[in-house]
Amino acid sequence: MKPIQVGLLGIGTVGSGTFNVLQRNQEEIRRRAGRGIAITMVADLDTTRARAAVGEGVTVVDDARKVVANPEIDIVVELIGGYGIARQLVLEAIEAGKHVVTANKALLAVHGTEIFAAAQRKGVMVAFEAAVAGGIPIIKSLREGLTANRIQWIAGIINGTTNFILSEMRDKGLDFDVVLQEAQRLGYAEADPTFDIEGVDAAHKVTLMSAIAFGIPVQFDRAYVEGITRLGAADIRYAEQLGYRIKLLGITKRVDSGVELRVHPSLVPVKRLLANVEGAMNAVMVQGDAVGTTLYYGKGAGSEPTASAVVADLVDIARLHTADPEHRVPHLAFQHDEMSDLTVLPMSEVVTSYYLRLRVADQTGVLATVTGLLAGAGIGIDAVLQRESDDVGEGSPQTDLIILTHDTREGTMDATLAQMQALPTVLAPIVRIRKEELA
Repeated sequence: MKPIQVGLLGIGTVGSGTFNVLQRNQEEIRRRAGRGIAITMVADLDTTRARAAVGEGVTVVDDARKVVANPEIDIVVELIGGYGIARQLVLEAIEAGKHVVTANKALLAVHGTEIFAAAQRKGVMVAFEAAVAGGIPIIKSLREGLTANRIQWIAGIINGTTNFILSEMRDKGLDFDVVLQEAQRLGYAEADPTFDIEGVDAAHKVTLMSAIAFGIPVQFDRAYVEGITRLGAADIRYAEQLGYRIKLLGITKRVDSGVELRVHPSLVPVKRLLANVEGAMNAVMVQGDAVGTTLYYGKGAGSEPTASAVVADLVDIARLHTADPEHRVPHLAFQHDEMSDLTVLPMSEVVTSYYLRLRVADQTGVLATVTGLLAGAGIGIDAVLQRESDDVGEGSPQTDLIILTHDTREGTMDATLAQMQALPTVLAPIVRIRKEELA
């Protein structure tokens, strides 16, 4: 059969990796796909760089629309990123009857409903394995491997930058700002790391996993997003003493009243495999009613790990290129007319347990007052620690009061924390970190 022809939009880190993997493993890929897959056209504003990356025999242009408009191109691979021109090019490619492969989690998390609807109308595929967790095949696992299951929850370390920072903070006892500078120096963090450290990148990814797991539209605007910028070395140390590690988790969970969709730092028991994922690695836990708990671990970024996912999508499309569109695996795992209207819950309705750290005056009766407020709100206490504060300055003695609670509704905890914060004996903003047992 004639090789399937691919047009590549963007020849940066992932684009060059995709070209190299396809070239190096072309015979293996042909045997698996049933036909050859060839990148025959590349668009990049830096045509000199693009030509150096792909060599002779590939058409290089500086206008991505020339790739989209080329009738010889069967699949468009979008590796530009962002919401703007990438959205226009993807929609134009779909309208032209071309299949699309993308690593753009931000685009799909925000505009996925529009893009998948357009692809459904035109009978083309949009594949996005590389958009979540790099080289880990979590999208295929959710869409196909776990299709017999009623998914109950997903919890993932899906941002390598933040996991590297938290690992370094724990290992070296350093505060966030110091480790962030080191992460930038080593290339683990961007010059502007906002999307990573504020949890936005992880929220894009968990939004996509939530849609696939529960058959709901992508709803990034309803996700609760909290990053790691306010975490201190003291909290990581106290968590370790209590038998936990702090990880930035993307969590989505089916409960009786709807779906939880949230990203925030979480205490995870040290005995859980997820707690032992270190450095820039990614891992995703999925709980299904039939299979139980499964764990997916690997590199979440990088040129060839991400390229591995892009090429896997190209192979899938090559296999199904001539298949009846109605019998392909749906973009979000559920048939398009069988999507659910499950509500994404506001964070105030989420029920979980908590780690609280209060910097308080070292006076008699402070602990009784604090625990009395918790008891009055119906919040049970699992453990209490009292530690001498790191800040030994002038004035009255201070101490750190660390409390682990039982499950309670977030809205109830918000109201109780407001009461605690108003106490004259509470001397600093209260630290609240959610606790996830993952069992």
